[in-house]
Amino acid sequence: MSKKISVVIPVYGCRAALKELCERLEKTLTSISKEYEIILVNDSCPQNSWEVIEELCAANKKIVGIELSRNFGQMKAILAGLDNATGDYVVVMDCDLQDKPEEIPKLLEKIEDGYDVVFAKRASRKDKKRKIFIAKLFYKFYSFAVGQKYDPELCNFCMARKNVIEAYCKMREEHRAFVMYLQWLGFKQTAVAVEHAPRKSGKSSYSFKKRLKLASEILLSQSDKFLRLIVKFGIMLSFLSLLAIIALIIVHIFFEPQLSGWVSIITTICLIGGINISVIGIVGLYVGNIFVQVKERPLYVVRTKLNDKEKK
Repeated sequence: MSKKISVVIPVYGCRAALKELCERLEKTLTSISKEYEIILVNDSCPQNSWEVIEELCAANKKIVGIELSRNFGQMKAILAGLDNATGDYVVVMDCDLQDKPEEIPKLLEKIEDGYDVVFAKRASRKDKKRKIFIAKLFYKFYSFAVGQKYDPELCNFCMARKNVIEAYCKMREEHRAFVMYLQWLGFKQTAVAVEHAPRKSGKSSYSFKKRLKLASEILLSQSDKFLRLIVKFGIMLSFLSLLAIIALIIVHIFFEPQLSGWVSIITTICLIGGINISVIGIVGLYVGNIFVQVKERPLYVVRTKLNDKEKK
């Protein structure tokens, strides 16, 4: 095969898995292509994985090391690797060996059938049930927000053609979602079932709090449905209030009741006040996203590159 394959791997944690990962990748890639590169992006790993990456780059010139100046997050680390990828086909995978290098030929086979993007679909996910449940819940909510169905079994592990990656890299939004962006781009896409292995070492750095923060950022930056729901809710509340006012006027004219009760008045004021504060808060989050985006700061900063190759 004459096509060059680039493999982009964000590195955060799992220092112990890096050598085995690269050994298995080298074995798999050399069996399918004469030209390949492995791009390891160190996202300020707390385990000092950069030391291992330096050793790997010294031993194999086809391994490219990129060290970011600080922790920018997984999505931006992936972007840094994709910005530097030179292959005709680009693979993205995690560093914890849950994505098996031996599954890459399956992705390549589909790409050569004429597809532009091939996602790995985890046939049997080796994660905690709570994590799987939260992921499914998020994708259901996200699908509702953007009006498009997304499969929770898809993961970052995928292969895409060079033109797809170039289109993805042109999208410089602050809050990023790799799989969803690729699906939004269109092109000819499919998915293949792959084996999902247990984590090699350590544990996921995505706590429930981090997942919740990431989910809210993605939802508020990718969809305006919440603003539309607020408008609908406001119209409905105004309509119900108008009906209540008309009913009170009719009762007052024809039945002359003694209308009193400060408790109901205070409760109503608190209810409306709480709704107003919530609405202003949601609008404020959207404005905050705009504020962050318009500053146009770089999405990541590179400190060091090893075995760097000029991208054509």
